[in-house]
Amino acid sequence: MPLFWRIFLLNALVLIAAAAVLLLAPVAISSSAVILDFVVVGAGLVAMLVLNLALLRVGMAPLRRLERTMATVDLLQPTPRPLARGHEGIAHLIDAFNRMIDRLEAERATSTARALRAQEDERTRVAQELHDEIGQTLTAVLLELKQISADAPRELRDDLGRVQETTRGSLDEIRRIARRLRPGVLDELGLRSALRSLMGEMARPAGLESSIELGDDLPELTHDAELVVYRIAQEALTNTVRHAHATWVHLTLRRDGDAVLLVVRDDGVGFHGAVEGSGIRGMRERALLVGAHLEVRSARAHGTLVELRVVP
Repeated sequence: MPLFWRIFLLNALVLIAAAAVLLLAPVAISSSAVILDFVVVGAGLVAMLVLNLALLRVGMAPLRRLERTMATVDLLQPTPRPLARGHEGIAHLIDAFNRMIDRLEAERATSTARALRAQEDERTRVAQELHDEIGQTLTAVLLELKQISADAPRELRDDLGRVQETTRGSLDEIRRIARRLRPGVLDELGLRSALRSLMGEMARPAGLESSIELGDDLPELTHDAELVVYRIAQEALTNTVRHAHATWVHLTLRRDGDAVLLVVRDDGVGFHGAVEGSGIRGMRERALLVGAHLEVRSARAHGTLVELRVVP
């Protein structure tokens, strides 16, 4: 039974017991007014119960608000804290809850930062190995195939040529994977060039019409903030290519007051009503690392919009 009704029923039992004592006690002032006594005491009892109910509802309203907040709070989507109002004990309880959420958010942000930093380091290591080890091996294979094809009989040259093309395609794919794992262009040429390259690598091979709008007067971002913008754009484009069944995608990076605004929009099927997947929750975790605000809106058959606002 909810706490509210438990308190109300306890108070009601006390009042009913008091009324019963008044009515059934052997002492009476007048024996001719028994029915009137029942009516007066009953009406008073009902009035006290209604007043008790109203006062309890008002007094426990902050607790009901706190209960709703506790049921819906999401550390990946910060919401306004409940105000510490009401009786001193209730206000202290709400204030303690707010402090607990602050600690949880700080601890989650710290642990997520360590995990994502380790993930980036691992991506860099894997990309380096793909480039240095497998890339060089396939390059050597291509050179050997070229030499063999030059000395091979004419009837084998076509087969060797197809093997060369397959090997060359594998080498190109490994290089693309390495670039996605470790966006070297981000360090070398900056965020705008990295996003332009990312759009070309992901949208065109998937057959999507793509457009990109990059502002020239962007506020300067830290390296971590630029990496967050790049990774969120990468995840949004990946979702569009793999799941949206879209025909076009548009990416915008521009100044929004003192902030940088990234917008990725497509015309896909959307995911209205579906549970957010690990990709979107990963984007939210990255956004929290740099104090950015991420909004993902989707409507069935009207596409998806991903909007990231980063304040330097």
